[in-house]
Amino acid sequence: MTATAQPATTHPGRTSTTANPAVTLLAVRQVRRAALVVLTLTVGMSTLVATTYTSTVGDGLDTGSLAALARNPAVRTLFGEPVALDTAGGFTAWRTGTVLAVLLSVWGLLATTRITRGEEEAGRWDLLLAGRLTPSGVLGRHLAVLAAALAGTGIALAAALTAAGTPAPGAALHATGLALVGAYAVAAAALAAQVFPTRAGATGGTLALLGVALVARMVGDGVTPLGWLRWLPPYGPLALTRPYQDDRWAPLAVVAVTTVALAGAALALAGRRDVRDGLLRPPAGRPPRRWLLGSVEAFAVRRVLRPLAGWSAGIGAYFLLIGLLADSMTTFLAENSRFADLAAQAGFVGLGTVRGYAASLFALLAVPVGAFAAVRLGAFAAAETGGRLTLLHAGLSGRTRLLAAEAVTTAAGVAVLVTVAAVATWLGAVTVGADLPLAAALAGTWNVVPLALLSLGAAVLALGLGTRAVAALGMLPTAGGFLLQVVADSVAAPGWVGRLSPYAHLAAVPEVAPNWPAAAVMLALAGVALGAGAWGYRRRDLRP
Repeated sequence: MTATAQPATTHPGRTSTTANPAVTLLAVRQVRRAALVVLTLTVGMSTLVATTYTSTVGDGLDTGSLAALARNPAVRTLFGEPVALDTAGGFTAWRTGTVLAVLLSVWGLLATTRITRGEEEAGRWDLLLAGRLTPSGVLGRHLAVLAAALAGTGIALAAALTAAGTPAPGAALHATGLALVGAYAVAAAALAAQVFPTRAGATGGTLALLGVALVARMVGDGVTPLGWLRWLPPYGPLALTRPYQDDRWAPLAVVAVTTVALAGAALALAGRRDVRDGLLRPPAGRPPRRWLLGSVEAFAVRRVLRPLAGWSAGIGAYFLLIGLLADSMTTFLAENSRFADLAAQAGFVGLGTVRGYAASLFALLAVPVGAFAAVRLGAFAAAETGGRLTLLHAGLSGRTRLLAAEAVTTAAGVAVLVTVAAVATWLGAVTVGADLPLAAALAGTWNVVPLALLSLGAAVLALGLGTRAVAALGMLPTAGGFLLQVVADSVAAPGWVGRLSPYAHLAAVPEVAPNWPAAAVMLALAGVALGAGAWGYRRRDLRP
């Protein structure tokens, strides 16, 4: 039999010209919901602070108080240089600027690695890249969508702040700076996605870069001789703009130029590597590493060790700084009661004593520790979607055992992180002679474990329901609860609204005794969520 070659089927009008808009629309669909949430949070937080400035701050900040605040190195290190606090716009930029900059940059990098390298690793770019589109073209379309989302957030923020009564030049400068910080993270993540061999490596490398940049900003603000560190993008130049007072645009040029350079490098390197590979390749021919491969439980431990080390380093460094600033911060707030009152309105009470200061900051520990738990379960869900658990599911180990191993290992990681935070804070306090015993620090950090386990339970429940937003839903009890408490306190909401937050039931340990009934309720709710999630995970179909 003679084979006859058939002419290739052609589709008139289907060219790279028509494919490019389709790729753009695909990227829009992948980020639209998360981008809308980020925009809402950014605009909502800023508008809330600006509109409530008169009722919360009013005329309580005299010249002496402002001078004392500007001179205090602890305040400058933690929150940045105070600028134009006697105006609603300046106070808003100072109070929310760092938080929103971190929010936009972290979302930008996570979204970038997810919709580019994550889609590539899952095999969903194979047919796309086999056609007329080049890797650089596809990457460029995705980066353009993310840049547009951040630009839209900046425009909405500037309009909202102007509508709230703050001067338009300062609002435009502040909003542009935040949008550029997010764009910097997008470009850095895109470059890392070309260099590192996996999505996880690209995400971790970019997070490390942003962490170093944030520490550089904090050191530059707190230590005058090292003020030049504030020129390192992306966070430092944002502080140098001094919105609502000097309105300097020049520092943003550093962020903009660096962002363009990083994005250009990413686009140039996109076509120089193999699909699902990076420019950095693991060494070939190395001896096999069989440690912790003997059981499902051991494998779960193996997978958590590297990310746990990174989270421990970040949390340890931050709380070491908290300990080092304990004496300076408590002395300042004890001498300036007005700022202590403002801190209390933001959810930080008892900052006039070392133990109260530690208790307030330890409450914040629930956010990163809860995020660790949620992200670990999100990685487990991603492994299922990517087919990396298929052989395990086909073996003798049941799904319940796989999930139990992941949950128990993650809970152990939570215990490690809170212990690291306690030891780091204690070491910092001992260094400056602050009165914070190790037992008190351990009591304060372990006090947030029930709340962090509530995040773990929420993530397992989301996994059992089959949703793809495992990490986001897992962070609702911690990050969402803290945001709810701050908003409720800021707008003087009815008491029942604030009590919906788990933080309302979290005792200020070590200043006071733990709230054992509330801790028991949180643990019970976490147990119910874990059980329901395990039941749902065992009964549902595996996600493709």
